[in-house]
Amino acid sequence: MRNKGNIVGVLILMIVLLMSGCTAIGKNIEKSKLQVVTTVFAPYDWTKVILGSEAARWDLTLLLNNGVDLHNYQPSAEDIAKLSSCDLFIYVGGESDEWVEDALKAADNDQMTVIRLMDVTIDQLHEEELVEGMEEHKHEEHEEHEEHEEHEEHEGEFDEHVWLSLKNAMLYSEAISQALSVIDPDYQNTYEINAKAYMDQLEELDKDYRHMVEKANTQTLLFGDRFPFRYLVEDYGLDYYAAFVGCSAETEASFDTIIFLADKVNELQLKDIFILEGSNGKIAEAIKENTLSQDMEILELNSMQSISKEAIEGGANYLDQMKKNYLHLEQALIGE
Repeated sequence: MRNKGNIVGVLILMIVLLMSGCTAIGKNIEKSKLQVVTTVFAPYDWTKVILGSEAARWDLTLLLNNGVDLHNYQPSAEDIAKLSSCDLFIYVGGESDEWVEDALKAADNDQMTVIRLMDVTIDQLHEEELVEGMEEHKHEEHEEHEEHEEHEEHEGEFDEHVWLSLKNAMLYSEAISQALSVIDPDYQNTYEINAKAYMDQLEELDKDYRHMVEKANTQTLLFGDRFPFRYLVEDYGLDYYAAFVGCSAETEASFDTIIFLADKVNELQLKDIFILEGSNGKIAEAIKENTLSQDMEILELNSMQSISKEAIEGGANYLDQMKKNYLHLEQALIGE
């Protein structure tokens, strides 16, 4: 993450210099609308739902809207300028957001409300874990001069994919509603009603997940991919095996990892192997080819780490994605 931090530091310095020269950027922009900026898709979508009919009065910006994965995102000068001038900024607060703290300090905007999702659910956070058979990971490739630095195991580091818990999503929606109400108090009743209706939908889907797991024939998921679903499996008491942790930068699994996962498919008589959205599926195919029956189906779970602007314009939303994930989990856990 050090290389990303250096790049962001330069961008922030450029923006500060531009601001000091009275350039129309950052907080000096004349705003006709209230502004919300989010880093990832889930809080962007929650905010849009809670704003409801008042959304036209707000300028809602999603920084990761070009299909770039959360862990590979590097903010542009324009992104940091939008952050520095907004009324409400929502970010996750994990390792991928290390750049945010410097950007917030440079913004010098005492009117900005900030929601760090991991603070909202600080008592429900889970650490990244290396389960049996999983390869150790690297979060970023290091510069040549860093190659010989001591390797960090990232022990004690919290998993940042907190939005993949429906229970968390309810808490975040409430926090967003409260923040919008403080910023725009004339419409507090609207935001509270919208948030309550949305949280009811999230709660209903959470019940569906729990009932599905209660009927399940197996309690184990197997991923031929990275695994960012720690919060989801913890919510419903599921077990899992995977090639890599959720934040891993690795794309190729070792032969030992593939054989281990194939043996687990055989041992547990699993009928499906999971991959993430956008995966080429090569690891999952290799696992399948090394099983006894070789007749597993490869299913996708969407972690919503890299939603594109085009997908959002096409109607993609958090609730629908979690419903699609439910259907694929139902197929794997209950079957026909």
